[in-house]
Amino acid sequence: MKKTTIKAVALASAFTFSSSIVVSAIAGISGDAASKKVTLKLWADNSAYKDLVAKFEAKNPNIKIKFQKVGSVDTTPAFQKDASTAGDVAMVPHDQLGGLVSQGLVLRVSPDYQKDTKKTQVKGAVSGATYKGKQYGYPYGVETQVLYYNKSKLSANDVKDWTTLTQKGKIAVNFAEGGANYTWAPAFLTNGVYLFGKNGEQAKGSTFGTKKGVQVLKWVAAQTKNTGVVQDNAGALEDLAAGKVDAFMSGPWSKQDVQKALGDNYAVAVYPKVDFGSGEKQLQAFLGVKLFVVNKSTKHPAEAAKLAAYLTSDESQKTIFNKIGYIPSSQKLSTSSEVKADPLAKAVTKMSTYSTPMPKIPQVNNFWAPMDAIFNDTWKGKIDESQMLPKLKDFDIQVSKSLTK
Repeated sequence: MKKTTIKAVALASAFTFSSSIVVSAIAGISGDAASKKVTLKLWADNSAYKDLVAKFEAKNPNIKIKFQKVGSVDTTPAFQKDASTAGDVAMVPHDQLGGLVSQGLVLRVSPDYQKDTKKTQVKGAVSGATYKGKQYGYPYGVETQVLYYNKSKLSANDVKDWTTLTQKGKIAVNFAEGGANYTWAPAFLTNGVYLFGKNGEQAKGSTFGTKKGVQVLKWVAAQTKNTGVVQDNAGALEDLAAGKVDAFMSGPWSKQDVQKALGDNYAVAVYPKVDFGSGEKQLQAFLGVKLFVVNKSTKHPAEAAKLAAYLTSDESQKTIFNKIGYIPSSQKLSTSSEVKADPLAKAVTKMSTYSTPMPKIPQVNNFWAPMDAIFNDTWKGKIDESQMLPKLKDFDIQVSKSLTK
C-alpha cells in the first residue's frame, strides 16, 4: 500500500467501546466516502455473532453486514485462493497469522489500537495478535488445554503434581499416535527449550537438541513404566466414563463430552507440575489466541476495522462468553465474577498465564510431523537414550527449513 494512500482515521468519536479502546484504522478514506452506505462480509464460526451484528448495524446505519458462518481454520485457505471473495473481516487462529502477513493478505491494526491492546488484553493474547513487532489481529479469546478429572477418584490436591496424580489415579495420555505433538511439545518449553526462539519467530531459534531436550525425552520413556500412565487416545472419553482412567488432557472443545462421561464427578484444573530432572516446573500447554483479521482486499478498510474492534470489545467478548463459552482475552473480563464462576473458564484463564502461544511463523508447518515421530518413536522404544540428542538436533534443523522451493 503506497504511503500517499495511508492515513489514520480516528473512529473513537463515532463509536465508544466498553473496553475504552481508542479505535483507528489504517485506511485511505475521505469524509464523503465515510458517509456512504457500505456492505461488509463477516466470517465467523457461530450464529451467536448475528446478535452482535444487529447491534453494530443499529449503531452504524451506514454499514450493512452480510454474515456468513465460516470456521476460522477455513480463512487462510480462502484468503490464499482468492481474497477478493473472502470476508472483509474474518476469524483466524493466531498460528496462521505469520503466513497471512508474509503473503500480504491482512491489514495491520493502527499503532494507537496496538498500544491500547497491550493495556486491555492478557499478555498472551497480545503476543498472539502480533507478528514481527506489529499487530495484525484483533484478539477476542484465549484457549489452552486443561486437565479434566474424576473428582470421586482424585482430589484437587492430587492433580497438582504429576507424581501424586499418577500414584493415586490413572491418566490417559497420547504419546504413541498422531496428535502427541500439540499436547506434549509444550513439555519441552516447560523445561526451558525454545521452539523458534524466545518469541516464536526465529526460524533457526529452536533448541530441542540440548541437555534440557534430552531430559524431556528420558522422562517420556520413563512413563512407559509408570502404572498410572495409560496410552489412550481415541478411547480416552469412553474409558473415563467406564472408570478405567481418571483424568486426561484436552481443551474446552471436550467440555460437554467430559461432563457427559463423568456426570456429577466432573472436575477441571490446570496441568500438574512435573519434574524432568531439574526440579518441579508447572507443565505448560500451547496457548491459542482467537483473532479477527481485516482482509487486505477489502474495499472498506476503515469500516472493517471498526467492525473488528467492536466484535472484540469487552461488551462483545462478554456476550460471546455467556452464549457459547469462548474464554475472553480481555484482562477485565478474565478476572470477572462470570469467568471465575465457571470452572473451565477459570482453569483456562489461569493456564493461559503459564502457557506459550503456538508459534505463528510460517515454518510451524515443518513442526508437526517430526514432532509426532519423536514422541511416537520414544514411547515405542525405537529411540534409545544414546539416540535422543542426535534426533533432537536433527529436529531443530528440520523445522528451520524454508517453506519456499
